[in-house]
Amino acid sequence: MAGTRATVGFVGLGSMGGALAASLVAAGFDVVAHDAAGPDRVPVGAVGAADVAEVAGRADTVVFSLPDGAVSEQVAGEIVALAGRRAAYVVDTSTVGVAAARRIAGRLAGAGVGYVDAPVSGGVAGARARTIAVMFAGSDADCAAVTPVLAGLSDRRTRVGDEPGLAQALKLANNFLSATALAATSEAIAFGTAAGLDMATMLDVLNGASGRSSATGDKFPNHVLTERYAAGFTNSLMAKDVALYLAAVQERDGAVRSSPNSPNSPNSRDSRIGAVTASVWERFAAAAPGADFTRIYPFVKGT
Repeated sequence: MAGTRATVGFVGLGSMGGALAASLVAAGFDVVAHDAAGPDRVPVGAVGAADVAEVAGRADTVVFSLPDGAVSEQVAGEIVALAGRRAAYVVDTSTVGVAAARRIAGRLAGAGVGYVDAPVSGGVAGARARTIAVMFAGSDADCAAVTPVLAGLSDRRTRVGDEPGLAQALKLANNFLSATALAATSEAIAFGTAAGLDMATMLDVLNGASGRSSATGDKFPNHVLTERYAAGFTNSLMAKDVALYLAAVQERDGAVRSSPNSPNSPNSRDSRIGAVTASVWERFAAAAPGADFTRIYPFVKGT
């Protein structure tokens, strides 16, 4: 919808939210935005709103970029409670977990508001470059209605299902893989450098071999090797995402084992690797709350 002047609301203007809101401005939308931290986060070209009610009263579609499911549920509740709301759709780019997405969708549906579950992956740099991956799920009608807004966020969009929560499942799987790769790469690089290898040489070889991952191809060369440690995502958020993944696996395990068609074997689907990964990130987040998640390398190296 580039070149139009449709109004989109935005709630949550942290590093990721601010970049996504700026993309909507660049795509030609009038953006009315709010952040609990105050108006200083409102991107150039957007109009600041005093509260969520003002956003929902001025925009047909409201985009969330919030830290967790509890906050998304709270903001959705504020929209539902607004008698004079204009908002008819919510696009939630937050990572909230499968269960929370389904609860939010149900609550909004009860008030006649459509919900599209649309978490993103690719970092703040990807959001600014419009290369961020948007995975989204929702009904045909809801997805069709918010397609222009999704197009304003990124050039890389994939509908992954027709029920809210399915995009969350994919995002949790993605972040679990990212978290595991970064932790494992940290251990492997620490091993190699302790043995006398040069980190840059290790990365060159690994990126041409079977050990390649986003950790070796991006995080290490751009943030660890350079000691920038500025990927724009915190260890606390990664620990939260891995915990959500583990909780979703355990919830699914319980449902499978209670099914009459289940073999009912006690550990048939348990996430043993997930539990190890979650433990590493929990300890890192406890040791240095809010640190850039690429700083897991010195944390792992020092333990």
